[in-house]
Amino acid sequence: QVQLVESGGGLVQAGDSLRLSCAASSGRTFSSGAMAWFRQAPGKEREFVATINWNGGITDYADSVKGRFTISRDNAKNTAYLQMNSLKSEDTALYYCAARNWLGKSTTAQAQAYPYWGQGTQVTVSS
Repeated sequence: QVQLVESGGGLVQAGDSLRLSCAASSGRTFSSGAMAWFRQAPGKEREFVATINWNGGITDYADSVKGRFTISRDNAKNTAYLQMNSLKSEDTALYYCAARNWLGKSTTAQAQAYPYWGQGTQVTVSS
């Protein structure tokens, strides 16, 4: 079982940057599976943001964040990151990190492929 804890959210102005972190309790599981960030805005469905494969060599992004957000991971620290630049009001949401197990080394935007989820960290962007 892997526990994920997100941090780094907050209230910022449009155009600002934030870096979210996702710390995993199990290093063995964390380093063997893909990770992803999803978000959910009030009244909307959860949506895919970014994903990274098990060793950090492959990433994929939603079109809405491509060129502004960067996902990365440090397996030695059991931590994944989401660097968010040029934030917009439409980026306001609760951001979740999610992890796959050792069977899921590759990236995917499908939420059902991720068995482990954090509690979320709130990002609010004022315009």
